Amino acid sequence: MEKRAVFRSAWLPYALLAPQLAVTLLFFIWPAAQALFQSVLVEDAFGTRVEFVGIANFRALVADPHYAQSFLTTAVFALGVAALSLAAALALALLAHRVVRGAGVYRTFIIWPYAVAPAVAGVLWLFLFDPSVGTLAFALKKLGIRWNPLLDGSQAMLLVVLAAAWKQVSYNFVFFLAGLQAIPRALLEAAAIDGAGPAARLRRIVLPLLSPTIFFLLVVNMIYAFFDTFGVVDAVTQGGPARATEVLVFKVFQDGFKGQDFGAAAAQSVILMGIVIALTVAQFRYVERKVNY
Repeated sequence: MEKRAVFRSAWLPYALLAPQLAVTLLFFIWPAAQALFQSVLVEDAFGTRVEFVGIANFRALVADPHYAQSFLTTAVFALGVAALSLAAALALALLAHRVVRGAGVYRTFIIWPYAVAPAVAGVLWLFLFDPSVGTLAFALKKLGIRWNPLLDGSQAMLLVVLAAAWKQVSYNFVFFLAGLQAIPRALLEAAAIDGAGPAARLRRIVLPLLSPTIFFLLVVNMIYAFFDTFGVVDAVTQGGPARATEVLVFKVFQDGFKGQDFGAAAAQSVILMGIVIALTVAQFRYVERKVNY
């Protein structure tokens, strides 16, 4: 029998939903509608002259080779951030789940990086790997590795991926640890009695039971890589060198706020929003089939 909530007052459900609806309307629906409206306009930097151009802004983006390159850069960046942050968080959660003494302190230190602002996280990693004063950059030079992300695009991409993934590991760690704690210990003990080793238990029991958590975090991490990593890229590389780390969200800022091309920036934001929506729908449609609930 289906359980349904019953309210004595007819207006109470709407009053409870009103704050969330207001936040959604103010911070999501309204900006999205404004971006759609501005994407079909061309206006000067002072906003004194506005002209309707239809899909001309989108046509210009399709013909722009730098915008096509930003798609490939964003794909590499997003996959790298999602894979690295999920793998590191799962490894840390497995280790933390085995800790008995001092577990609270250990988990607290792992969660702390999530409170760091993206720009601050980027600056921290920039100082560590700065070719002039960075301690880790100095260690790489001692090992014979020529490290200079200011000139090497591949090294710059690696640096922003590391910084963005480090920022997200703490968030993933919380969910992985909660998922591990929800797995019945009797299942793992029964598998161990049957002769299954740690690797077999991880592959056949832990990962299948964690698949809903992994699927959820995969969607969240992809959205994070597309939208919330602007501060990291801006603080570390500013899209350079030679546009090697110019992801889509940074190009929106570059063309809109620095280039003062508001119509093109709005069109880019609309395309970016469509990409993330399509990616999320595809993940729910195809990846979710392999999830065990």
